[in-house]
Amino acid sequence: MIDPFSDILSLLGTRSVRGTSLDASGAWALAFDGRARLKFVAVTRGGCWLLVPGREPEWIGEGDVVLLSDTRYAVASDPDLEPVDGMELFAGPDRNAVRLGDGSQTEMIGGGSGFAEGCAPFVLEALPRFLRIDRGSPSAQAVVRTLASLRAAVQDQSLGSSLIAARLADILVVEAVRAFVADGFGNTIGWIAALADPRLARAIALMHGDVARRWTSPVLAREVGMSRSAFTSHFTRRVGRPPMDYLTHWRMVLARQKLAAGTSVADVAQDVGYASQSAFTQAFKRTVGRTPRSGP
Repeated sequence: MIDPFSDILSLLGTRSVRGTSLDASGAWALAFDGRARLKFVAVTRGGCWLLVPGREPEWIGEGDVVLLSDTRYAVASDPDLEPVDGMELFAGPDRNAVRLGDGSQTEMIGGGSGFAEGCAPFVLEALPRFLRIDRGSPSAQAVVRTLASLRAAVQDQSLGSSLIAARLADILVVEAVRAFVADGFGNTIGWIAALADPRLARAIALMHGDVARRWTSPVLAREVGMSRSAFTSHFTRRVGRPPMDYLTHWRMVLARQKLAAGTSVADVAQDVGYASQSAFTQAFKRTVGRTPRSGP
């Protein structure tokens, strides 16, 4: 059975956001922008305040990992300090490690994953803007191991260290999302959280495994051992949209990838399960807001 999360990440043009480290002491505060990507902040020594718009300042300490989805944020020794632009401090490929003051009071690493143009919303809308993986979480051990390896890679200046750090940053994002699913973070709505439910995970995997098949809610319900009404209601409540609407959105994500690669509209229509080019064009325009031929 296909793993939907791995399938989606591999097909969405996932690209690493370089691993970085920050060693700081004294009074400091850094602000970072809210690009459409998954970003993590992890504390490996000491602690600091994390500030996210719309939330109270939150203290994060050694071993904590925070996953941020498409939002601005700041880290600071004191939440009342006015932050400076942290993006500028890390600007340039040779500035992966920044030291403020004498360092060593607070040590952190950061990184994450971005996505191909137009594909990020499919993942980001399925995650909370702020997700904390506490060091005491049952699923945190893999995160802790990856953190140790990532910090060593970020600080290493030898051949290939940047590539290793980028790959480890990707792994850490995946491990954090797995922890999110395994630990059942509240009543979060979205396809990622829904993967914790074996029946919904199977239904999503079936759609991903044969995206061109003429799936219907009754067929999927039968495959997962539920009545049509119970399946449709449960899927909609947990995923945030009905099964066929989810399938349409995933088909359009795939279609955008194929169109960007130069595949003809007629071939893309067939590949993602439409009997005619006109039916595909109507679905694409309704979902994406433009025609397949009008470019990104």
